[in-house]
Amino acid sequence: MPESAYGPTNNCVGIAHRLAARGHRIVFAAERSWEGRLARLGFEEQLVDLSPPTTEPQEAGQFWKDYVAAIAPQFARPTVEQLSTVIRPIWEELIDGARYVEPQLRHALDVVQPDVIIEDNVVGFPALVTAGVPFVRVVSCNPLEVPGPGIAPAFSGLAADDTSSFATFRDAYRRTHLDLWREFDTWFRSQGAPGLPELSFIGPGDLNLYVYPEELDYREARPLPTTWHRLDSSVRETDAPVETPRGFATGARPVVYFSLGSLGSADVGLMSHVIKALATQPYDVIVSTGPRHDEITLADNMWGNEFLPQTRLMPLADVVITHGGNNTVTEAMHFGKPMVVMPLFWDQYDNAQRVHERGYGLRLDTYRATADDIRKAVRRVLDDDTLHRRLAVASRRIRHADGVGRAADLLETVGQRRA
Repeated sequence: MPESAYGPTNNCVGIAHRLAARGHRIVFAAERSWEGRLARLGFEEQLVDLSPPTTEPQEAGQFWKDYVAAIAPQFARPTVEQLSTVIRPIWEELIDGARYVEPQLRHALDVVQPDVIIEDNVVGFPALVTAGVPFVRVVSCNPLEVPGPGIAPAFSGLAADDTSSFATFRDAYRRTHLDLWREFDTWFRSQGAPGLPELSFIGPGDLNLYVYPEELDYREARPLPTTWHRLDSSVRETDAPVETPRGFATGARPVVYFSLGSLGSADVGLMSHVIKALATQPYDVIVSTGPRHDEITLADNMWGNEFLPQTRLMPLADVVITHGGNNTVTEAMHFGKPMVVMPLFWDQYDNAQRVHERGYGLRLDTYRATADDIRKAVRRVLDDDTLHRRLAVASRRIRHADGVGRAADLLETVGQRRA
């Protein structure tokens, strides 16, 4: 059961595809707007609703696209201010969904009778942890989601060496979220599930997987128990081949891949700002135009579409401009591409900071970066030969680690223990 957004769903698809190739039956507890999309990939669907159903058909993950578009004006605020204006409202929506879907999940589990339950989400569901079978938690957000005293607090975007600011941010998070956590923990226990770790909205599983390359990881500062395993990447193999327009991305000049994700691209003003900054540059620019694609005008040196097969196109790129979503960051590292990161909300600030401080790209101040700032950042990472060599080494190691294969091995092991 992935969260109903493209990032966690694509991560789960990558793992599920490898498991299916090994002969396992895969069933997705898919939120209803995903109807048919996972079935086309060969998986079974048990459709559920996270809120009262509407009579109008919705695109996959449409609720979160609309929701994020509505709160987008808050993204320009400092991360500590976003705790009350962005982070808490998102938690509230997720918690409402968990409460609403609980009886549907119990019914779905009775129908499917799974041997292993896998959840990629930031909020827990009692039905999934009380079903009497191994529960696997997947973290496909930045691994600061698993807290520790030696690392920056999640959602802060604070530098690893800015330890003097950690306590202030943690205190602000506690002040804005403790009552919400207590209420959810009480409900969670009332459903027969174990209590949740303080200020966490999901607990650990019998097996825990997180998706993040070693080059960016926090394990030295925050060791994890032996039930936790890193997947250096989780690149899906289901994206269809794509042809770029004739004469485009031929290698004659640098290629920039620009995506703010399925949610961030709803900010048409920001999208247009970046597009204008790159319009006169000697690059071929691939643009993921997103849900409001009809409001976006591409320049003559650009090509794009509402949906793009990212894992097919990213290998063509020389630099990636990204919002810092975990999937895009790990895929850029997988393919050895330097990043210019323009974070908007949630864990994107943490990813942007980690890429920047580890020297695999540059973090920009998203809503204050001028067109010239964007152009200079792209040129800087394009011209950094040392960075490209480091990324080539990291890419070879990450690909050899075969994250989806490792996930499949671990999941088969936990399934065999069940058998």
